Amino acid sequence: MTVIGIDDTDSRETGMCTTYVAHTVARRFREREHALDRSTPDERPLLVRLNPAIEHKTRGNAAVAVPTTLDPERAVSIVSEIVDRLAQVDDPNTNPGAVVAPDTTEWSGVDATDAVFAFATAALGERLTIADVERVLDVTGYRSAHWGNGRGRIGALAAVGAWIGRQRAVADDTHRTDRESADVFDDWTYECISYRHRERWGTPRDVGDESVYRAADEGYPTVWDTVDREERELVCVPHTPCPILHGIRGDDPDECEDVAAMIDSEPVATRETFVTNQGTDTHLHDAEHVDTVVDGRAYRVGGTVNSRPETKQGGHVFTTLKDDSGTIDCVAFAPTKRFRDRVRALRPGDRITACGEVAAGTLKLEKFAVRWLRETERITPTCPDCERRMESAGREQGYRCRDCGTNASEKVERKIKRDLEPGWYEVPPCARRHVAKPLIRGGFDAPIHPER
Repeated sequence: MTVIGIDDTDSRETGMCTTYVAHTVARRFREREHALDRSTPDERPLLVRLNPAIEHKTRGNAAVAVPTTLDPERAVSIVSEIVDRLAQVDDPNTNPGAVVAPDTTEWSGVDATDAVFAFATAALGERLTIADVERVLDVTGYRSAHWGNGRGRIGALAAVGAWIGRQRAVADDTHRTDRESADVFDDWTYECISYRHRERWGTPRDVGDESVYRAADEGYPTVWDTVDREERELVCVPHTPCPILHGIRGDDPDECEDVAAMIDSEPVATRETFVTNQGTDTHLHDAEHVDTVVDGRAYRVGGTVNSRPETKQGGHVFTTLKDDSGTIDCVAFAPTKRFRDRVRALRPGDRITACGEVAAGTLKLEKFAVRWLRETERITPTCPDCERRMESAGREQGYRCRDCGTNASEKVERKIKRDLEPGWYEVPPCARRHVAKPLIRGGFDAPIHPER
């Protein structure tokens, strides 16, 4: 089996989609009987979301891997022809790359495959360079092709490494040399992507809203992030000029395909179901302390809320998280909608675990877990006679009522009403990053409060 990795064929401005290029490659293989059985989950095309903090990439930062029975020489020829035809190479920010890995029986030993596996693991949460990918290609001897500056080979090789990770996850632990690296490829989901007829690309999509909501209800919770019910938004329908009509995500490929088939829409040109790491939180690293986080990576980090949340210009909500090592600002941006109300409900002294990408020293909240809620607050005492608020009697002299002459030695505790409960809170589906894990998927270490 040969595996082809492809990346960076799309454009923020003019559209296209790397998944469509991969689908076109896979379809060519099927037409010529050089494809594997796509009904088998382990042999479907693979869509891997890499570090979402890479600025020059499109929002999803997706790379793809396609298996085939063709030899590498013929495979790279077909892929090159299709990329030449479809990739948006006129965009200076589009620099496609393809990497072709031969049959596993011909791979040049464990060291080579482990190098690719480690490269893919790093690509999930770090910034890699063209020099990095060229070093690994030299070790493996894999065939590659590139356009422009060749940056697309980074994602293409990472997609091949993710394929290796997927195969190791499906098999037993025999080949695993690094437990942490293995873990990031243990969790996989599916997406059934429906593509438009070419003459409709760039035009408004004709999708029946109510049919999408009905289909979403039918598939939930196995199929998730199809719609945002509170915002009345079709999350599965993109707004870019790309070839995608809609994409249905979930934990079961058959149910994803069933939901896609329920949607009333313009004619669907073709479909492809991918194995993917979407909705898995593979981008998150566990931070030991607040002062260990760095820009350009995403974390889970625990601490105590250190400031009352504040809504600033633009509707963004800021607060501060503190531990013994220092503090970090956290923000829920305006597009996270009702999630901001959860952040506003936090109080100084609450203990939480915050998750999100760090940029310019600020953690951009994707979800958080309430570990402990402060139930009281210290306030200036009231006079027991007139029930007015006392005033300070001076430094370290307690409080007194100016009218009644009563005294109190210190502030008192008052029970406060809390609008939060222990457990996990998340952004709504309309604001969720592709790789972020919806709470409804389960596997969290506290009660969940999922958004629909």
